[in-house]
Amino acid sequence: MARVTTSDTVADPDRRQSGGDQEEMPSWQTRLRRFGYAARPRPGVRDRLEPPFPKPDPRLAAVFGLAPGTAAKLVRWSAWGGPLLVALVAGVLRFWQLGSPHAVIFDETYYAKDAWSLWQYGYEGTWPEKANDKILADPQHIPLSPEGSYVVHPPVGKWIIGAGEWLFGLDPFGWRFMTAVLGTLSVLMLCRIGRRLFRSTALGCLAGGLMAVDGLHFVMSRTALLDLVLMFWVLAAFGCLLVDRDRTRERLARALPPLDEDGRTGELRPDAWTGARLGLGWRPWRIAAGVCLGLGFATKWNGLYVLAAFGILTVLWDMGARRTAGAARPFRAMLRKDALPAFVSLPVVAVGTYVASWSGWFATSGGYFRDWAAREGAAGPWGWLPGPLRSLWHYESEVYDFHVSLTSHHTYQSNPWSWLVLGRPVSYFYESPKAGSDGCADREGCAREVLALGTPVLWWVACVALLYVVYRWLFRRDWRAGAILCGIAAGYLPWFMYQERTIFLFYAVVFLPFLCLGLAMAAGALAGPPGVSDRRRTTGVVAVGVLGLLIVWNFIYFWPIYTGQTIPMSEWRQRMWFDTWI
Repeated sequence: MARVTTSDTVADPDRRQSGGDQEEMPSWQTRLRRFGYAARPRPGVRDRLEPPFPKPDPRLAAVFGLAPGTAAKLVRWSAWGGPLLVALVAGVLRFWQLGSPHAVIFDETYYAKDAWSLWQYGYEGTWPEKANDKILADPQHIPLSPEGSYVVHPPVGKWIIGAGEWLFGLDPFGWRFMTAVLGTLSVLMLCRIGRRLFRSTALGCLAGGLMAVDGLHFVMSRTALLDLVLMFWVLAAFGCLLVDRDRTRERLARALPPLDEDGRTGELRPDAWTGARLGLGWRPWRIAAGVCLGLGFATKWNGLYVLAAFGILTVLWDMGARRTAGAARPFRAMLRKDALPAFVSLPVVAVGTYVASWSGWFATSGGYFRDWAAREGAAGPWGWLPGPLRSLWHYESEVYDFHVSLTSHHTYQSNPWSWLVLGRPVSYFYESPKAGSDGCADREGCAREVLALGTPVLWWVACVALLYVVYRWLFRRDWRAGAILCGIAAGYLPWFMYQERTIFLFYAVVFLPFLCLGLAMAAGALAGPPGVSDRRRTTGVVAVGVLGLLIVWNFIYFWPIYTGQTIPMSEWRQRMWFDTWI
């Protein structure tokens, strides 16, 4: 039977080209034409499946006096050189005096000690009161006992923190080392992800550079908490899905017939059979995303919402690819060919990764609730399950009850409505040295603080950029805007279901990379698309540059209260812009 191509069916929206018949345009565009609206030229099938990187503007090379060959080499080098340079700057900032303050700050009191215990016993042991003082004392004493302790977070983040302690010892530098490593690597990943998403090295490096100078990301990279670890795995999973998206669309493009008989133009023709029936084969990058998402919610449970959101996102991407390739019923084609493999690659792999993350608890007998199935849980309808799995299930149900009922008041708790505008940052560490002590030379006394506060200018401008991203998604059907909004929604919106729970602003670090991507997307629009006039491009680039300098200045201004520097009390008060920051 001969294949039926979409060139033979009017129903396929992907064959609508600019300048086509009025009946083939969406009705709202048809109505706007009477007011002078003209649809933008639409790229061909190949460019929609495999968007190319724009060629470097020869005018820019001419400004710097570069030969075309030299400019081309510089562009190729910048694909990795630019992100590595941004990551180097981020790493230097994060590792500078990483062991200061020499104290157990905020929830490091839980995770640093539990991490050490995991590397000693394979499970979380028990620590006595005032253990922090003994750990920080000289000579050091580590008062850890092997009796299992009740903990409320999965083990992956603590295993990672413990790797730094295994390398450098149980001290502030040791337990902060791995979060600083992941914070630096996340900047590198974001540069590369932004480059692939926007097809622009400059915008990718801008997104990574913004995150490098964000105060919240900076403080979280220098503190042994779990949320930065979760953010790393979420961002890694997004990057893997982005690579998977490009690879599968390339596979579809290779299977489509050429538009002309000799194939000289390089353009492709949509094909209904290929779009609906072609199997997309082995997809290792999506499996890697499943592993990353499993490691994410094996760090903190809110990673489950990201797993669900990214699972929907990847099958919608498959549906869009099949529609572009020519499938007459892309949703049905996606369900038939892609939904089941996606379920296996993401939820199934993620759950398997989560269970495997408890290997230390399974392999030992001292963990909390480890022998519950052999004692209290011997009977019941789930008796056919292996005892360790039943014990783990019981443990997890107890932890869930704890999380949903956690409503005790905390000084620095905040409502998620205030997060985007930095309404209530969290103070991790605070001291008030008197004059003549701890480097204080001011007669009125000084302050030392580590405040988990995002760079205000960055976050407030990102709120405006977020409106632009919503516009691009709703009215331009820009898949990149949809991907950014998916990442923000998955990390942010679930917390509105737990507004009575004790929650904190620093949870927002999970969706911070997507805010930076949204800001970079808006900056790209401000700078103008390829081919704009010199005046338009210059004006846009200057505006973006001024905004970037303001953000960097704002980060430098708050540097003392990001790093716990001793400053005069008057200077500390100057940085408390709102009463809710105190």
